[in-house]
Amino acid sequence: MIGLRYVYAVCRPFGTPLQAQLTGLAGAPAGLLTHHGLVAVVSTVPEADFAARPLRAHLADPAWRAAAERAHRGVIGALTTVTTPLPLRLGTVFQDDSGVRTMIEAREDDFRRTLDRLDGRVEWGVRAYACRAADGPGAARSSAARLHEVLSAHAEDARLRPCGAGDVPGRDGRSGARVLDAAYLVSRAHAEEFVELVERAGDAVPGPPGQAGRAVLAAGLQVELSGPSAAYSFAGDYL
Repeated sequence: MIGLRYVYAVCRPFGTPLQAQLTGLAGAPAGLLTHHGLVAVVSTVPEADFAARPLRAHLADPAWRAAAERAHRGVIGALTTVTTPLPLRLGTVFQDDSGVRTMIEAREDDFRRTLDRLDGRVEWGVRAYACRAADGPGAARSSAARLHEVLSAHAEDARLRPCGAGDVPGRDGRSGARVLDAAYLVSRAHAEEFVELVERAGDAVPGPPGQAGRAVLAAGLQVELSGPSAAYSFAGDYL
């Protein structure tokens, strides 16, 4: 089998070993390629599936793409437990190790700046849905805006995603329209208090000294939290 080099992420060297038997795309074990003081997390994949033309066809197949994304994110998730990875785009493939090294050299300064910004930080996702019993979509959107404002103040960066139109059921199946879909970049040192803040989203949140506290922060919302994960939403143009 002729193999190509698939790259999942770039990170700084770390001393903790990867999980035993960690596999990525095509069931291939993940390995480390160190160059210029940076580490590319790679595996060998078959050219028959990952050369440019077959890869384009595969990525257009929703089932294949979903399975590939699970494998891709699985490797990055394992990395997140031992270091701060910079995730690369699904389908980042090179002919050989020399191609990976050339890529690192070409983007070395950008990689270092981005890794400096992400170091010690993880991403948390928050989605909020209007409860069907709430007082209309306008009230739910107002609650979602207040929630985002408070969470953003406890994060180092935030990204809002389009919510779309119409009902998007939450996990309990009882919610209506999605009114907040956001990602927050949070220091690992402050992750616990961020999670507690989300979990208390239905409680009154104290205001600054001398000012009245906020009324119920997430009134009329069902709030869902996901994470921690690698900082996909804050990786710039690498994804």
